Amino acid sequence: MVVLATKCYVDGDARERALDGLGSLIQNAVGDLDVTYEVGLRDDDFPSVTVEGDDAVAARNLLREEWGAITTEFEAGETYVGTLDGWDEDGFVLDAGQEVRIPAAEIGLGQGSPEQIRKRFGLVQHLPLEFVWDDSPRLSDDQRDELYDWTRGTGRVNVNSATRAEVRATVNRAGHAQDIVTVERQGLLEQSVLCKEGTDPPGLLASIGKHLPSEILAVVP
Repeated sequence: MVVLATKCYVDGDARERALDGLGSLIQNAVGDLDVTYEVGLRDDDFPSVTVEGDDAVAARNLLREEWGAITTEFEAGETYVGTLDGWDEDGFVLDAGQEVRIPAAEIGLGQGSPEQIRKRFGLVQHLPLEFVWDDSPRLSDDQRDELYDWTRGTGRVNVNSATRAEVRATVNRAGHAQDIVTVERQGLLEQSVLCKEGTDPPGLLASIGKHLPSEILAVVP
């Protein structure tokens, strides 16, 4: 079984749509392999995928590579994925199956308080983040590089509590299909709308925000 490092924290019909979408994504990833699988949801909202068949090991590895995996034990110096659960003046708190605190000094994303950094880089709650486990856990170098790249691009708008299809439909309904490059999936319910050159990220946020019951943050280059 693989426990994916993303969360399904919505309820009702939204949860069913999200899990249906996850099933489709898993099928796309492992559909060519000789496996059967079953998707479940743990009490802590992390999805679990039970995989059986001749290619089960390869399928599990593909899912871990695509989503990251929740594990019960951490090894020093190894890289894992957790979801952004909270933040305070002392740092970020990630949920990686257990609470992992990233001290402010180990965030490594420049000056400012953790709250200021979170907003500057568009880190919506529940966004999956890669970290290195140690006596003082830190964001991984690859994760820091990716986030810095966000601030050097054309801008983006990050959204939680919505599937990629729902965000795409909202952008289209708000009349901004021509203003974006794509919607990048960050987690099951965390999406990043990549703006075209000349698009104003805060303006896009204001336009689509009224249609989405989500936390939405703009990344301005």
